[in-house]
Amino acid sequence: MADERATYRATVGSQEIELPLTRISTDLTVALLMTIDVGVAFIQQAGADLAALLAPSRPQVVVSAATLGIPVAIEVSRALGLDDYVILQKTPKAHLADALAEPLQSITTGVPQRLLLDRARVPAVAGRRVALVDDVIATGGSIAASLRLLRAAGADVVTIGTLLVEGAAWGPALGADAALVTALGRIPVFRPTATGGLAEDWD
Repeated sequence: MADERATYRATVGSQEIELPLTRISTDLTVALLMTIDVGVAFIQQAGADLAALLAPSRPQVVVSAATLGIPVAIEVSRALGLDDYVILQKTPKAHLADALAEPLQSITTGVPQRLLLDRARVPAVAGRRVALVDDVIATGGSIAASLRLLRAAGADVVTIGTLLVEGAAWGPALGADAALVTALGRIPVFRPTATGGLAEDWD
């Protein structure tokens, strides 16, 4: 059980980290992993740990979504000995006017967004073995949108890697693709109790 604790201690591969409990709505609190705030050494080790698990799938390129997936993509690529990675954007920019696009909604953003794949980067994934990586898989919505976008571009997504999976909603959301997911750790979501505390919800 969790109560009024300000943080939740999570295992991420060979490391442990204290994650701040962050209220998303009246009935949902999450342990928030911000990959851009945890330090270079932590992400470097996490990337190496994840790469070791993904290597048997023989990916040729690593793909992630901006923004929090970028450090993961860099370190996984580095550990796999790859010199290129592809980032799916969420912010419209001039060079993305004709990008391949896929709608999505994130648990931590709460508003509809679009994933964008620069057409100039399509050759980097088309016909290639892709490892799709992310920081946390929660509802599965972002990963599902990424899969649709990559497959529309002709990518062969052979594995999905994440630092953490959160709760269990992502499994049904991904369907058969859930079998591709490899995670360095698992965390619950948190629900309010009648006494004003928080209870861990793993389902």
